[in-house]
Amino acid sequence: MRLFVIRREFFQRVFYHFPVIALEQLAIGLSPEEHAPLVVLVRGNGFQAAIDDFTSIFLPFAIRVFVVSGPNFVLHGFPPASTQTRRLLAFPPSVGMSIRGEPALVKRCPANFSGRLVSKKVSQEMTGRWPLHMEELTMRKNVCKAIAGVLLALGWASFAFAAPVTEVALQAVDQEGNLLGYCPLKHTDVKVDISGFVARVTLTQKFEDPFPNPIEAIYVFPMSERGAVDSMTMTIGDRVIRGDIKKRAEARQIYEEAKRQGKTASLLDQERPNIFTQSVANILPGSAIDITITYVESLEYEAGEYTFAFPMVVGPRYIPGQPVASATSADHRLVPGLKPGPDATDRVPDSGRIIPPVTPEGTRAGHDVSLEVRLDAGVSVQDVISELHKVDIERPSERQAVVRLQHQNEIPNRDFILRYKVAGATLEDAVLTHADKRGGFFTLIMQPPANPARESVAAKELYFVIDCSGSMSGFPIEKAKEVMRRCVEGLGPADTFNLVSFAGGMGFCFDKPVLNSVDHRAKALEYLRNLQGGGGTEMLPAIHAALADQKGADRLRVACFMTDGFIGNDFEILDAIQKNAGTARVFAFGIGNSVNRFLIEGMGRLGRGASEIVSLESDADKAVARYIDRVKDPLLTDLSVAFDGVKVSDVLPEPSALPDLFAGRPLVLKGRYNGSGDGAIVVKGKAAGRPFERRIPVSFKTDEPANEALASLWAREKIEQLIAKDYLGAQRGKPDKDVEGAVTDLGLTYRLVTQYTSFVAVEQCVVTKGGKTVTVEVPVEMPDGVSYSGVFGDGGQVMSRGEVKSGGGRLYQTTAGKTMPAAEPRLSVNDAAEIAVALPEKQSGIDVASPASSVTKNDAALAKLDPALAALVKGNAGNANGLKIVDGMVEVKIELTALNNEYLAAIKALGIDIIAQTYASNTVLAKAPTTLLKAIAERPYVVRITSATSSRS
Repeated sequence: MRLFVIRREFFQRVFYHFPVIALEQLAIGLSPEEHAPLVVLVRGNGFQAAIDDFTSIFLPFAIRVFVVSGPNFVLHGFPPASTQTRRLLAFPPSVGMSIRGEPALVKRCPANFSGRLVSKKVSQEMTGRWPLHMEELTMRKNVCKAIAGVLLALGWASFAFAAPVTEVALQAVDQEGNLLGYCPLKHTDVKVDISGFVARVTLTQKFEDPFPNPIEAIYVFPMSERGAVDSMTMTIGDRVIRGDIKKRAEARQIYEEAKRQGKTASLLDQERPNIFTQSVANILPGSAIDITITYVESLEYEAGEYTFAFPMVVGPRYIPGQPVASATSADHRLVPGLKPGPDATDRVPDSGRIIPPVTPEGTRAGHDVSLEVRLDAGVSVQDVISELHKVDIERPSERQAVVRLQHQNEIPNRDFILRYKVAGATLEDAVLTHADKRGGFFTLIMQPPANPARESVAAKELYFVIDCSGSMSGFPIEKAKEVMRRCVEGLGPADTFNLVSFAGGMGFCFDKPVLNSVDHRAKALEYLRNLQGGGGTEMLPAIHAALADQKGADRLRVACFMTDGFIGNDFEILDAIQKNAGTARVFAFGIGNSVNRFLIEGMGRLGRGASEIVSLESDADKAVARYIDRVKDPLLTDLSVAFDGVKVSDVLPEPSALPDLFAGRPLVLKGRYNGSGDGAIVVKGKAAGRPFERRIPVSFKTDEPANEALASLWAREKIEQLIAKDYLGAQRGKPDKDVEGAVTDLGLTYRLVTQYTSFVAVEQCVVTKGGKTVTVEVPVEMPDGVSYSGVFGDGGQVMSRGEVKSGGGRLYQTTAGKTMPAAEPRLSVNDAAEIAVALPEKQSGIDVASPASSVTKNDAALAKLDPALAALVKGNAGNANGLKIVDGMVEVKIELTALNNEYLAAIKALGIDIIAQTYASNTVLAKAPTTLLKAIAERPYVVRITSATSSRS
């Protein structure tokens, strides 16, 4: 390893100007589990403030920051030697130094050493097989800037065996795909306040300009599909500029004029209910701008459990349709310069607005996220669980909880999903009200009756439809197959069924639906096992196939879809569901850690069924159990609502079109009321074929300041209802004028971002005159668990525009054939082989060289294999049924103690072909030689190996 000894003068001249970039680069790849701390030595009190700022960056990596002074720079409290010290970078003492105060380290080297150079012998005693080389860097003023770049390169080279994710590792691109430099988005901070069933979310995006010229940053990012976005502010230094809500075209005009005049401005547009574009113009070199956005949403509730989800990344969208000519910049839906070009199609003309550039495999976008949830449920809170992230949980009281990400610089590549239960077996019926100058608003929450016993269950005709497109390859399709397998196994004895697969085209298991029998189920499961991900996502034909020919059918049609929803024609799909559902019910499973929730939830709602998000870590059995219970029969059907003694209007959903109600899910109505008065809301329907009625008392007041969020939530749902009347117009950029006008009026009245209204904020002073402003796009992560090769093909490192041959559609890839720089140097074959040998000794804490029984080692290795794989290793092929073995390679899931480049390189060196990986569970999906399964299992950093078709244990 290298010890960089940098003089004080160099630090003052160079790091004073570039401290964040330099220190973050040198912190590449460290994690508390496997890597030695980066020790930052800073001379003198003058740098204390800067180091305090960096401490928050380094703490998640167990990095220690020290401020030292005096002639013999003394380092106290060196981390324990058990961390397997491998790297030490020091700033900026002269070579004379002392290390004291760490007993374990003192035993390995002289108790107090100093001098101009440390002997090679001492170096080897300190660091084992990696010799320490001390290098004194002395610079003159005129070469400081050049050395800064060299130092960053040395920092990268020093971490050739680092973790696969890096800080500030990816360069930004302009609208033509040209590489510019480090990304302008530095960090997103999320604060969530949950009170009852309403969440108020505040996210702050921190932008900086690392370039020599003023820039315009454009960032495509997700927010909740059910959120009402009602505020945006821009902060520059101590100045706060509040965003104004305007018609979209007017907001764009204001923004473009401010940019032309050299004023700092920001613009927030909605592309889809869950995809937004933040544009920030005239960020000055070296300056920082914070954009704060807030929204409210109602939480999902089912069977005593609340769920809050915060999406973190927009997944790559497949764009169906035929290419169209480029639109002009006069089109207000397009950012000038980011014209759709050849990737716009007749079905998705705004493709350039919904897909940001994606980081190359093995790198990260350079920006990260911190998140804190403050929960006050009003009743006792139980079983607070984060599904995909490690969190710290505080409990100030029984009804409160504070949840924070353990790593406050988390990679934004998967949804944050928080679930919690509240005291009491069921949710109580409730009516909440709010009144202000705009009028009165109410929300009704009614818990369905207890699940009645069904005397009989009608036979059904079920279509199971699975997405086999490229974005589903790897973990998602294996999870989808696991869920679908359990659905098939749960069919009723009189049901008929068929399996439909789609990607660029369609496939069917049977020519027509067949009766549920042992033979038919076996054939269906074999068909399912052979499905692989690849190609486009032509979903529309599958919609028509699953919902066609319902007239005269004596069975209720049930269409069950399994997809990640990574398509650009969301509105078109929902329009097709709405128009073709007929008497059928549509159930949608969203498969993955960052699915398109807007599409998934809309399919279930418009298809009078239900939706379920199944993350790669979800329990498939529980999800399928809920589906099977719902598909039998809804608890409440033929619902109607009447209002006794009170005047109401604009009730949503409309009383004439209320959905069926399933077990555990409450009925939620939002509406407006006029005047004060007492009365009742009367809900009628059928429960298991028998009449059902419930009267819920209400008291409306004209002055009710509480529950202010109800107004925004009602307006948000009203907007959704209006857009649903014109999905195709919204999709194709040719909206119905009445719908556009009504949505615009609601957006302006309630200060909400909509398809046709945007927030714009302008700083009135001119910050740049005559300078050239460069427009850059902020790249995003590939969603966790999604395969690069599945989305981009084998050349996943190159982010180019790639056509999908089938169906005429395209996958929009936004960097025009440019190969973006890797986050860290790639490992050579020899390096990888060396690590494969070295890691057990250096990283595991297990001394593999110590005497041990071969029987014990063999048993320990076999214990890591699931039964089928263990049987294969033992030579009992008859007990290894169901394994996917091709050319001596078996498809497996390998769980590691941590997912980092060292471990990945080590298992690759053993001949493993990695298909996909997921950070949420430190697991890779891979093809492994059957003859090496035992050798792989013997590696100490391998926790468990299961077949690809096995559920995660």
